Amino acid sequence: MVSAAACRRAAPPRLSVTRTLHARSAQEAWCGSALGLVHVDERLEMPEAGVRTVVLSDAGGLRVEFVERPGSSPAAPAAPFTVTAVQTFAHLALQVPYLDAAFGRLTGECGAAPVSPPASGVTTGMRYAYIADPEGNLLELIEV
Repeated sequence: MVSAAACRRAAPPRLSVTRTLHARSAQEAWCGSALGLVHVDERLEMPEAGVRTVVLSDAGGLRVEFVERPGSSPAAPAAPFTVTAVQTFAHLALQVPYLDAAFGRLTGECGAAPVSPPASGVTTGMRYAYIADPEGNLLELIEV
């Protein structure tokens, strides 16, 4: 059994998110220009499983693995909270320093679709908005 002291000394886990998509190359290019995920950490081809993957990261430590599976279809909900009816990961939430600027750039210059405009959150000082990336995946932008 591992002691509590050893657990406290262990490095905390780092978050890495996995997204399934239809067109890896297009999503990889979009995430590089729109989200700053420009470092390619790993590429894998698994023909027996019918998938190809790429792990992208940014300078701040965010890592996202994209799994390309031809023929997959997006599970894009009609509204941000609709997806919570199913027990799954609902969306990727990204903290941004300036919500209005990030929302405007991503929807105006980067091709993201607006889902819900910037609005005040329940917590004082917190604001949020939802967008959909070019494959229809839901992204939440949060300003605190």
